Amino acid sequence: MVGCFFRLAAAGVFCALLAGCAGGPEADGDYAGSGRVSGALLQCVPYAREKTGIPIYGDAYTWWDQAAGRYARSATPSEGAVLVLYGYAGPARAHLAVVRQIVDAREIRVDHANWLDDGAIYLDDPVRDVSPAGDWSQVRVFNLRTGAWGSRVYPVQGFIGPASASSDLQVAARPQRDAIAALLAGQDAADGDDLEELQ
Repeated sequence: MVGCFFRLAAAGVFCALLAGCAGGPEADGDYAGSGRVSGALLQCVPYAREKTGIPIYGDAYTWWDQAAGRYARSATPSEGAVLVLYGYAGPARAHLAVVRQIVDAREIRVDHANWLDDGAIYLDDPVRDVSPAGDWSQVRVFNLRTGAWGSRVYPVQGFIGPASASSDLQVAARPQRDAIAALLAGQDAADGDDLEELQ
């Protein structure tokens, strides 16, 4: 009986080692600037709200509908917009990320919190449009832990903001420094950058 236990344990260790060798597609770009900020545990909703100044509350899966008539909603990314991933773990699950930069027609960089269910903030995380039509309806997210593109494809509901839904498209919130990330990084959030007036 003891021999059977050790054989099963050895088989489990062997499988775990093989699983560690498996990974998603390898990175084909320069993602050295991407990173994770450790610190207090955060969820994606309060992080997106703080980062963009868009005052929508409630679960991430409710943001798209709540934004209707209040903020511009688009199928394509723009800097400062909130990316809404939805329905990947059931109908009442979604994730929010803030578009930091548009790299090209099929790749953006985002800042988001709790992406890997660890409460961390991930900055400058690459996201790639992998939809067959190139319409940003499906994306892959770069896994900063493994240094490779994730193997999972996520459906995209769209992009919210950063402008209001009115015809003159006023900016919804002033651009602001990421106060949460600054606090976690040990920087003084009140150094004046976030007190600048809108111009």
